[in-house]
Amino acid sequence: MAKKTIRNIPQDRTAMPVQKPEDRVCNFSEVALGYSVANALNEAERCIMCPQEPCVKGCPVQIDIPGFIQKICDQNLRGAYDVLTEANLLPAICGRVCPQESQCEQVCVVGDHLEPVAIGRLERFVGDTAVSEGWTNEPEIEPNGRRVAIVGAGPAGIACAADMAKAGCEVVIYDALHRPGGVLSYGIPEFRLPNSIVDDEFGKVIQLGVKVECNTLVGRLFTIEQLREEMGFDAVFIGTGAGYPSFMGIPGESLNGVLSANEFLTRCNLMQAGEFPRKDTPLHMGRKVAVIGSGNTAMDAMRVSLRLGAEQVHCLYRRTRTESPARAEEVDHAAEEGVTFHWLTAPVEILDDGESNVRALRCIRMELGEPDQSGRRRPVPIEGSEYEFEADMVIYAIGTNANPIMGQTSDLELNKWGYIEADEQQQTSLAGVFAGGDIVTGAATVILAMGAGRQAARSMKAYLGLLDPQEMAVSDADRPRIFGIDARQRNFHRVRLAV
Repeated sequence: MAKKTIRNIPQDRTAMPVQKPEDRVCNFSEVALGYSVANALNEAERCIMCPQEPCVKGCPVQIDIPGFIQKICDQNLRGAYDVLTEANLLPAICGRVCPQESQCEQVCVVGDHLEPVAIGRLERFVGDTAVSEGWTNEPEIEPNGRRVAIVGAGPAGIACAADMAKAGCEVVIYDALHRPGGVLSYGIPEFRLPNSIVDDEFGKVIQLGVKVECNTLVGRLFTIEQLREEMGFDAVFIGTGAGYPSFMGIPGESLNGVLSANEFLTRCNLMQAGEFPRKDTPLHMGRKVAVIGSGNTAMDAMRVSLRLGAEQVHCLYRRTRTESPARAEEVDHAAEEGVTFHWLTAPVEILDDGESNVRALRCIRMELGEPDQSGRRRPVPIEGSEYEFEADMVIYAIGTNANPIMGQTSDLELNKWGYIEADEQQQTSLAGVFAGGDIVTGAATVILAMGAGRQAARSMKAYLGLLDPQEMAVSDADRPRIFGIDARQRNFHRVRLAV
């Protein structure tokens, strides 16, 4: 077989089939329909299996990307799933929502000359095949007697829980909501990530023996310190995310009709407000909706608004599309569905109708100045350019912060923004307590949170003196030893001082 080169591979990236805009705006069914077998085989042939494997380094959980793509080329889809799940238990989820274009696909060698290989679409294809075929990988687990608590059933917590369960620990996940999944369940609409996919892939974690306790707010029912001392857990991982909404602090934010995207999406995605009164959660949908912000969450809020009957949906963003943090695909889909974008626009006040309801926004036009700390050009108000913009509902989607409950109820060290301080090994200021994901870094991506959860699991295993098969398999005579034993097999013991 001839060696694959840029010249002899399929030149065009295989398109993803999607619902037509006029159809999908009337339903919550998935917009992107997924690859067929023929699509996947064609796209897999575009990978030239370069020896440098930059895509692997670009993946936060280090998936063997050429390995699983080669299995697709060989039409060994079960083998592709086995390769994928060595590093990632949630391929059908990550294939849908991870920003591959800024991670693995960004460094794809094929992308230097053509469009990069559609790694995310191939990952989703394999994950979806596994769901439809009922494939699972359940390793042989030998209990070691250690107990681990995971706070938060989002991506970071799920990844950490899976690795600790595989290591033989008894793992219990505590989550404040009535449904596990974290942002996967409450923050992402079904037309981007169906609940059935979340349920199926989360079920594979349950099959490892992980227990889940929902409706359990750690920090109120019991504290982190109580988990360690009174409840007998040998280690704790905190992956609670950063779901505390941000506002601008402008006049009018207390009016009826103003809410955060987090509240709006949680009501719709998790509490089925769109089916009120058949469901118990009310949602007074506006006729003309203004969404402030232009990230993925803003796109979700706008597209949900259209599906729930808003006549007009507008995006107000103080920079241009070039600086928009949303995935290009999400912006394109929103525009196709009828969202109107107002670039270089910032609200300065929300106006009252005289009965404490939103009537309009007073906005000001912006221009771009010099780059700020984010590297993007700083928006500068244009003097005298204020104008009124009619709206009866305003949704804020300008970012989130850490919920303060952990800092208020424990001795965890926090940074100046209220996020938990953790080192490169995800260790916090409390012995045996680790943290990762958005509660440490601020809002990021699903796959980065999963990478932090897996790193925390490695550190927890070292802390508990457990062997990590992948780490211990590497032979290195220069590694430090204590009485002939690899120093990484050391154990720790808590000492209680008499007072």
